[in-house]
Amino acid sequence: MKTAARMNGIAPFHVMDILARAQALEAAGHDIIHLEIGEPDFATPQPIIEAGVAALRAGHTHYTGALGLPQLREAIAGFYATRWQAEVSASRVIVTPGASGALLLALGLLVGPDDEVLMADPGYPCNRHFAQFCDARAVTIPVDADSGFQLTLQHIERHATSRTRAVLIASPSNPTGTTIAPEELARIHDWCSARDVALIVDEIYLALTYDGDEHSAAHWDDVFIVNSFSKYFLMTGWRLGWLIAPAWAIDGLERLAQNLFLAASTPAQHAALAAFSAATLSELENRKAELHTRRNYLVPALRERGFVIPVQPQGAFYLYADCRALTKDSFSLAQTLLETIGVAVTPGLDFGQHRAQDFVRIAYTQPLPRLAEAIQRLDGFLRND
Repeated sequence: MKTAARMNGIAPFHVMDILARAQALEAAGHDIIHLEIGEPDFATPQPIIEAGVAALRAGHTHYTGALGLPQLREAIAGFYATRWQAEVSASRVIVTPGASGALLLALGLLVGPDDEVLMADPGYPCNRHFAQFCDARAVTIPVDADSGFQLTLQHIERHATSRTRAVLIASPSNPTGTTIAPEELARIHDWCSARDVALIVDEIYLALTYDGDEHSAAHWDDVFIVNSFSKYFLMTGWRLGWLIAPAWAIDGLERLAQNLFLAASTPAQHAALAAFSAATLSELENRKAELHTRRNYLVPALRERGFVIPVQPQGAFYLYADCRALTKDSFSLAQTLLETIGVAVTPGLDFGQHRAQDFVRIAYTQPLPRLAEAIQRLDGFLRND
């Protein structure tokens, strides 16, 4: 049966092939160190779990309104006020099924056939696929270490056309872990505002910023902000995120939410209310400190073994490592590392086309002893290479 033309541009996640092979090797008795999947290894904090269980026992299993639980929207707004000193009205917060739901809402509202969305290459692959799903075109702009793998106003001015409808920034970024300088983001904001181009800022990893201040774009009330309970709050499987949108957009976004997914998971929303408790936030900050320690161990260890990490990642839990000293094909290297030493990493091909064969993404989502074991295995691989 014939499928829609949009499917021609929806590429698979190559990392899922790596993961499937890794799981097959594990089933055969091999010990695999998983550095490929962008998911924290920590469990969801216990207060969140208990709140979710209590919600189920209390019968909170019916739909909420499409915009989300009012008390959760208030809590999210309060988090922006206390953590980032940004005044956000709860009426501008929409709770979504993961950050993917937030991005789908924003792009569904903003773009259509022949519209263009500017974004960085390398970048999170679903961003360009969501644009295509909305029949728009993702304009992927090659970025390198000289701009911290982030878009600059110069990049945007060079690639913008009369069809440009939105600019997407991710800070910290997946796969590079780098952040955009606040002054550069301000210049991009002013450019977008002057031209009626929407600015969408992915802040999924903002609370996982280790170096420098955490700068939220929520200080502007005309920006679309995508965020999630998955990464900092350790709720990946709960599938819960949020979108902060300009006041004028809420009516249209609500109508889209009603039709696309009706509402986010009710038990997950009740559980997330406990994410902002003092006990939970204390645990989350401890987990963040552990991730910071892992980064500080792994960056020099990899550099000493021939990987080039041209920009120190300031946040998230990823290293985007140039592996040309070891291979001419990062996908082949990822397969070889998995098959020979049981270390799984993600090839650059998943994140775009720009120099994808030169890079691998390494997620430091394993405890320090496992990271040390991965380095030890890598040493053996390099000796035998």
